[in-house]
Amino acid sequence: MNDKIFTLFQFEKENDFELEVVKNSKKFFGKNSIYIDAKKKIHTISLGNSIPDGFLFDMSDKKNPEFYIVEVELASHDFYRHIFPQITKFFGFFKNHKGQNDLIEKIFSHINEDDEVRKEFKKYLGEKEIYKFIKDTIEKSQNILLVIDGDKKELPEIMETYTETWGKMVKLIQIKKYSNLTESIYTMHPDFENIEFAEIENEQEEDDIAQEYDESIHLEGVNDEIKDAYFKIKDYLLNIDPDLIFNPKKHYISIRKEKNIAFFILGRKKLKIVVLNPEDETRKIIKHHQIKSLTASVQKFWNGPSCAIILENEKNLDEVNILLKQLIEK
Repeated sequence: MNDKIFTLFQFEKENDFELEVVKNSKKFFGKNSIYIDAKKKIHTISLGNSIPDGFLFDMSDKKNPEFYIVEVELASHDFYRHIFPQITKFFGFFKNHKGQNDLIEKIFSHINEDDEVRKEFKKYLGEKEIYKFIKDTIEKSQNILLVIDGDKKELPEIMETYTETWGKMVKLIQIKKYSNLTESIYTMHPDFENIEFAEIENEQEEDDIAQEYDESIHLEGVNDEIKDAYFKIKDYLLNIDPDLIFNPKKHYISIRKEKNIAFFILGRKKLKIVVLNPEDETRKIIKHHQIKSLTASVQKFWNGPSCAIILENEKNLDEVNILLKQLIEK
């Protein structure tokens, strides 16, 4: 860069990598993120002695904030003895009612004790109650962000095997540091802004490998309301055109006719529908569901204008059906 050579920096201690993430949290996770350094700020005895590295609130969409338990790991660490058991413990915070409540209480307590963090939350929340915001966000947005400094060959197989937990709750981001005597630069894959759709971009690399995937894999661990929404949309579209193909792939289910029309990504509490349609046209029809803008790189992957509709319940499906019907009939 600028005629200077940067060499890959090898972190010898996990603490050093953790500090790098804390110092650069806005750079890595966006200016509208709030990162809480859990190890320094939160006593976690009541969290089963499992200490996450951090808690991240992504406030880029104020109406639909996202919450992440953050675990920072070195790729050199043993996966099954170190990384796997640590991440597995975090599932308990979300799946166990007491664990989830303890998590909410600890985060709220820290925010109240730290003026700077409280001011940062108030910048987004205004007069809204912080405790209610934390509770509501954690109940509907349950993610674990694994930040790692290199490839870990065990991760793809684990995420495919444990679809309900690792497959749906764990998001992976790889950060590498390069340095010379005076400066440092970083690479990230994927960009945090694109993390929800990173698996989809990688799907294309696997298309050459003939492998069968089943719809049931995508429905594993999904709550009943989201399942119902998916099946209601599917039934409606098949009644319109019985020749439509719902094609399960590793990370999504595509709707195909002569070409792909949309892609269903089923999470535990959300259904994301990527539609191959310009965002401004989509917003004319979709009035009751969140629409997520996709970055230029993601839209380029789809070979044209696209956006994502986020469903959190089975209400107001008519507008989704109308849009998909229009795309089918184009």
